[in-house]
Amino acid sequence: MAETPRILPPLFASLTLGLAPFVPQPHVLEKLRMIAAGGAGMKPIDVFDLALHGAPWVWLAWTLVAMARPAAAAGGADTPKA
Repeated sequence: MAETPRILPPLFASLTLGLAPFVPQPHVLEKLRMIAAGGAGMKPIDVFDLALHGAPWVWLAWTLVAMARPAAAAGGADTPKA
């Protein structure tokens, strides 16, 4: 339970900055759809926009992996070494 406050800043950033603007659709989804469609017509501002709105999601993923890693390392300490 000590790890819970550690996840709050990236979670808050992902749900606010990562999804902004909320209407008509979040920029990060719009840019990912543009890339999935081949990226035709993407301008440098679109790449910057994807990086700006995608960064909180990368931070959240990084935090989740970092939180899971010590638990996995502790569980792996009991396994015999070959």
